[in-house]
Amino acid sequence: MIQGFKEFILRGNVIDLAVAVVIGAAFTAIVNVLVAALINPLIGLFFAADSLDTALQVTVPTLLGGTTTFSFGAILGAIINFLAVALVVYFVFVMPMNHAKERAAAKAGVVEGDEPLPTEAELLVQIRDLLQRDPAAGR
Repeated sequence: MIQGFKEFILRGNVIDLAVAVVIGAAFTAIVNVLVAALINPLIGLFFAADSLDTALQVTVPTLLGGTTTFSFGAILGAIINFLAVALVVYFVFVMPMNHAKERAAAKAGVVEGDEPLPTEAELLVQIRDLLQRDPAAGR
């Protein structure tokens, strides 16, 4: 039982996933500070608000005499935050990893896209042509 757990933990996928979560959390913290320190003040210039949380708010009276506030700025801020994290992850991790894989494949002599695989219809045409040339091969 302990051996199975040890094999599970030492599998590359689990370790890679753990590293990705930790690095993702660290980059999320960096991007959150970037959004709070740079993007929110820039937005504040356009909307006269300290941050997106207080910008683009709509207050609607309720049926019981109170008010309800819809904060569309907070939604916009969350979308900007997500896109910033995704952008950083793509340019820092995904793009360099793809280039490294391409270089490794080139060194190994594997070239993708040299010759596309024939379609099923093309294979059937080739088989038909071979059978027409040598009818004894089909028996």
